[in-house]
Amino acid sequence: MVAVRYVIIGIVAIAAVVAATLTLLLPSHRAQMQYVGSPSGFEAFAPSGTISYKGQTDPVGDLILPNGTTLPNAVWNGKYSNTIIQNHNQIVQLNSQFVGQTDPVNNQPYVPLQDFYVIKGQVPIQQATLNGQTYYVIEADKINPANIAGFYTYDKWVPNFVAAMNMPGTIAAGLPGNSPVYTWTNTTGTVAYQTGLYEGHGVGGGSGAVLIEPNETIITYGIIPSPFGSALFNFTTPQYVLWSNGTIIPLP
Repeated sequence: MVAVRYVIIGIVAIAAVVAATLTLLLPSHRAQMQYVGSPSGFEAFAPSGTISYKGQTDPVGDLILPNGTTLPNAVWNGKYSNTIIQNHNQIVQLNSQFVGQTDPVNNQPYVPLQDFYVIKGQVPIQQATLNGQTYYVIEADKINPANIAGFYTYDKWVPNFVAAMNMPGTIAAGLPGNSPVYTWTNTTGTVAYQTGLYEGHGVGGGSGAVLIEPNETIITYGIIPSPFGSALFNFTTPQYVLWSNGTIIPLP
């Protein structure tokens, strides 16, 4: 009976050690995942290339947060990874075809456009070391697809676009075909026409859309058809029209 009791005590002691070890390990595993950004705000991933991660090819680029912080070396892993690569390659190809040519409406040179993918709510990321470099891996499978949508605009405006989306009072609107914005001899006018050009050359989605900030700053942009999350409906399918006289009219 004494021997049996020692065996039982030994088993209990071993079990306690295993349980304690698991208790120490599990929090460490959970700590690898973190959420960045704002629970009610918008972040954006702007791809610039691809990288091999866990045996597959993923897009890599910048993750832009609502406060203006940019996390470089961000990898989009999981849902929509291949779609983003295809979309980005198409934008790059159209840039190489058209940038340097002239907008026939405002007689200004076309500018490089950038596709980016907006996420509503916080973004789950993990840090990973690849070839000695730290990367921030976006775990896209943990994001509700309704909270992801693709857009494109002048490449230097992407941070401004994210800031505008997070700005209370910003409105998304569409431009009628006779809008004077197309004739503006600046980048705003060029991008308005150029997104329509790219739409007609295979990007699809939508073009001639604008973000109107409370101070009346206008950012022209296009919409990519996939991903097309319903939570970003007001931006993918603007519910207002910016008329030629500057009046903003809600759609009926």
